Amino acid sequence: MAGAARARRNAPPREDVLAAAMRMIAERGLEKLTMAALGREVDMSSGHLLYYFHSKDELLLRTLEWSEGRLGAERARLLARAAPVRERLDVYIDLYVPDGHRDPHWTLWLEVWNRAQNAALGDAADARDRQAAIEDAWHRDLVALLAEGMSRGEFRRTDPDRFATRLRALLDGFSIHVAVGLPGSDREEVLAHVGEFLAESLLTQE
Repeated sequence: MAGAARARRNAPPREDVLAAAMRMIAERGLEKLTMAALGREVDMSSGHLLYYFHSKDELLLRTLEWSEGRLGAERARLLARAAPVRERLDVYIDLYVPDGHRDPHWTLWLEVWNRAQNAALGDAADARDRQAAIEDAWHRDLVALLAEGMSRGEFRRTDPDRFATRLRALLDGFSIHVAVGLPGSDREEVLAHVGEFLAESLLTQE
């Protein structure tokens, strides 16, 4: 017992473990992220990792929450800039769409979604609630942007909440195509499609 307590005291901060997990996904792919491999990366046993996270499902969800927290802070900083709303909407979309095939953040999202479907009932409900909290943060920021653009006359008048729901569904669909490497769905092509959609459905005439 004393040895286990000492090992826990000497363990790296949890944020360092989550950062290492995300780094491993980016550098080696999700399939290489095992408890044993992560333990070697942070100098912890897989048993101690299980003590902190209980399961690989929980580790992945915590890593996603950590990554989204950092991305959310960056999103807040960029969206708070003094710039036309249209430019800030482009920033939002740029942050949303994956960088390319096997984008680590989207790879992690897809895996967490998949695992939530196969988890035990109580675990699945908890995972969905935590994923929904992340989704809600993206949604609130988009609704606020759209409402601001409408009030400034940059965007056509519509229901910002309904438009945000539809736009995010479009972004999700395209983003999955980019992340899994679907032929003909590279990032630049997707951004062009989204730009055309916004010009047709949201932007006021110059």
